[in-house]
Amino acid sequence: ILYYVGPTPPRPGCVIGSAGPTTSYRMDPYTPKLLALGLRGTMGKGERGDEVVEALQRYGAVYLAAVGGAGAFLAQHIKRAELVAYPDLGPEAIYRLYVEKFPAVVAQDSHGGNIYRNA
Repeated sequence: ILYYVGPTPPRPGCVIGSAGPTTSYRMDPYTPKLLALGLRGTMGKGERGDEVVEALQRYGAVYLAAVGGAGAFLAQHIKRAELVAYPDLGPEAIYRLYVEKFPAVVAQDSHGGNIYRNA
């Protein structure tokens, strides 16, 4: 799962700072290609565009929604964060996150289910 997040720096003794989702539609131009390459899920906040919805169905992927404004709460579910690439980008660097019981919902699925349109 690719989580769209720009975490704040961690306080001493913490794994990560506040880690709330960022608006996902800004990533829409890149998402269909990533799904075509094998990515099976993304997570952020807000509805995705039609091209992403179609790509989710085509490639058997899902989009998970996390609650915006709850970054401190969500950070409690991140148990480990490993820097993978681009440390010079700060919060936009690439991290591998290990989570437990991370609260998110399937907002758009590979069968056309869409909580934003079918609620």
